[in-house]
Amino acid sequence: MKQIKALYKLSRPLTSLSGALAVLLGGYVAGTGEWENILWACLATLMVASSANAWNDYLDVEIDRINQPKRPLPAGLLSLRQAKLFSFGLTGLSLIIASFINLPAFLIAVASNAMLYLYSWKLKSTVLMGNATVAALSAMSAIYGGVAAGNVLPTLWLAVIIATAIMGREVLKTLADYEGDLRQRCRTVATVWGKRPARIVFYLLVGATIIVMLLPYLLNVYRPVYAYVVAGGVFPVVAYILMRVSRYRTGPQLERLSQLMKYDFLVWFLAVVLGTT
Repeated sequence: MKQIKALYKLSRPLTSLSGALAVLLGGYVAGTGEWENILWACLATLMVASSANAWNDYLDVEIDRINQPKRPLPAGLLSLRQAKLFSFGLTGLSLIIASFINLPAFLIAVASNAMLYLYSWKLKSTVLMGNATVAALSAMSAIYGGVAAGNVLPTLWLAVIIATAIMGREVLKTLADYEGDLRQRCRTVATVWGKRPARIVFYLLVGATIIVMLLPYLLNVYRPVYAYVVAGGVFPVVAYILMRVSRYRTGPQLERLSQLMKYDFLVWFLAVVLGTT
């Protein structure tokens, strides 16, 4: 029972669920009503994300002993072999599920799994390239919903906004993980360029996110209620995070701000639903 609970934690279900919700949102704005395929795509994405999280923790166990000591592997709740087999099993399951949707959806699942394994193995320890990979794959989740639904075009707005916002959050995470990454000689924007330049990059990306979030309303793609929810629900949290990200914040404090930024996406999801109804 303890191992099942540990595997559940290893998959980081809340993080994985955000990807599935992006697929659901993409399928919703596609407007075709192909809900069976969309739900299959959500489940496949959940498996892909959970597999990637397990693989990432498998490779980063030494870094996590410093940055995230309570995670299942550094805490000794699971063996490295169990984590690896769990990851491979979820990857296989995601491909089986994707094969029931359509050929493009299956090919995207194959490519996404490959890129996420490559990210954890090589790309993560690169300046911005790894962050850009995560942002691109996160944006692909919304497009995946459109692929499953059979109408990709309406999902492109979602993809642009998600890519920009996730890129900002990824840079924030390099600040949160600075100590562990520095000790393990991981090359990130924070460890290579320094904390202050990394904060500036974060501020610029958040500013770009604010602009692209408003564009669908300004261009009459979404209804006015979208702008009301974004301005009243999303932007106040963004402003709070911007004020709190400073040189005086510790790694755990920055990690909590990163988590808050993730939950703020849920408010944006609601804005999209209301704005496209």
